[in-house]
Amino acid sequence: MDYPVLDTIAIGARIKMLRKNHHLTVGDVARFMGFESEQAVYKWQRGESLPTVDNLFALSRLFETSVDHILTGDTEESACSPLVA
Repeated sequence: MDYPVLDTIAIGARIKMLRKNHHLTVGDVARFMGFESEQAVYKWQRGESLPTVDNLFALSRLFETSVDHILTGDTEESACSPLVA
């Protein structure tokens, strides 16, 4: 089994998709996060950087999903499957 690696481009695409599915603008997300600028949210969406653990937790609440779904795209059911058998 390969070591799991986060795909920053895919994570960014998921953040953008979740934002749009919730009818939120980048500005809405930035304000929710308490940011003075929208730049961090744009960087996440482009896969240039990843949200911190605290920010991932906040995004999961905003988007009503799990941190695991934001990071991997896994659903709640498959998120708990073991990596090593």
